[in-house]
Amino acid sequence: MSTDLNYSATRDPFSALGLDVGNRRIGVAGSDGLGLLATGLGVIRRRSLPEDIAQVQAWIRRRQATVVVVGIPLLADGSVGSQARKVQRFVRALQAAVDLPVVTVNEYLSTVQAEWDLRQAGIPAKAQKALIDQQSAAVILQTWLDERRYSQSSKAPCR
Repeated sequence: MSTDLNYSATRDPFSALGLDVGNRRIGVAGSDGLGLLATGLGVIRRRSLPEDIAQVQAWIRRRQATVVVVGIPLLADGSVGSQARKVQRFVRALQAAVDLPVVTVNEYLSTVQAEWDLRQAGIPAKAQKALIDQQSAAVILQTWLDERRYSQSSKAPCR
């Protein structure tokens, strides 16, 4: 498992896929071609690990992803709990199945942020339930994109 903020795509255009892996659903988000903005794309209904991986591979092909970013639900103190261990198992299976970087980020409070984002956008409460997983994936991916951009800009030489 790695949080690789310095990953730079060698293929054009840049395309990152973000995943919020839950017990029942996997939220999916994608980046724009510049790696600036994340947008929720959809949801994968979980069935079995091989089927889930196949569905993620389909999203990778569809989006021509150059990197996959998966949120790890660490506990408030940063430690790994039972849900994080489940997601880590998923990440290992995904890494074995795809030929591109799979990186992880701490997704602590991503669902809270996603709920707030949906409320601020004026999405009715009933409609939020259908969108929360993909919005959480977008929050996870946006976190990685922002950290990556900040990391790259802080390494730029001062002029």
